[in-house]
Amino acid sequence: MVNARRIYTTVTFVFAYANAQSTSSQYGQCGGIGWTGATLCPSGWSCNVVNTYYSQCLPGGATGTVTVTSSSASTSGGSTTSSTATAPIATSTLLPGNSFIRSVEDPYFHYYLQSITPGNATAAIMGLYTSAAQFQVTGGQLIQESTPPLYAIVEDRANSTVMKLGVSWSETPATSGTFDFSGDTIEWSIPTIDRPQVNAWLVCPDDEENNLLFVNLGYYDYETPTGCADETIHFYTGATAVP
Repeated sequence: MVNARRIYTTVTFVFAYANAQSTSSQYGQCGGIGWTGATLCPSGWSCNVVNTYYSQCLPGGATGTVTVTSSSASTSGGSTTSSTATAPIATSTLLPGNSFIRSVEDPYFHYYLQSITPGNATAAIMGLYTSAAQFQVTGGQLIQESTPPLYAIVEDRANSTVMKLGVSWSETPATSGTFDFSGDTIEWSIPTIDRPQVNAWLVCPDDEENNLLFVNLGYYDYETPTGCADETIHFYTGATAVP
């Protein structure tokens, strides 16, 4: 009699193996706890651990390592086995024409601009160097290197009492406001708002400890909102992001 369970297990294994051998896209996911998709990256790209649940294909090699421990129960109902693997931390090589963007004041000294989930349209945050994104400023747009590209969007001002505006990422270009740089400092301006300092920013943690980025419509280091920190953010063109 044919063992249906064994056939199912074999088919599942072959399917999972085929997925694991397929190639992810540039900036696509390539690993992490529970991930069953592609684990290979395009030529010239490497799979880098952002955290234990998410690894991403990034250009060039990677530096540093992180240790990930996983465990699994025996299919026969026996003892649980565990394994430990060392994987590279995500510090991608800067592509020609791109820049990293980082803050330079405590408590967020050398935190880097990025998405909450790398390469995804989320709120803009200042995070660790290990998951730093890469950027260009073109035609007044701040563009995050990803597939597809992500554009920085500054939320509309509800009324004149609002003194900070959230920043997020979108696959659609911004239709208002202009990003620019003065020296290595990132600025944002819009004709409808008279900003005393166009290079003033705020970093404000949310309840999930994401360090959200905001445009500061007031003066730098004056009447700072509770829980936030005043920052300026700057281009950095080193080969890799560093702490």
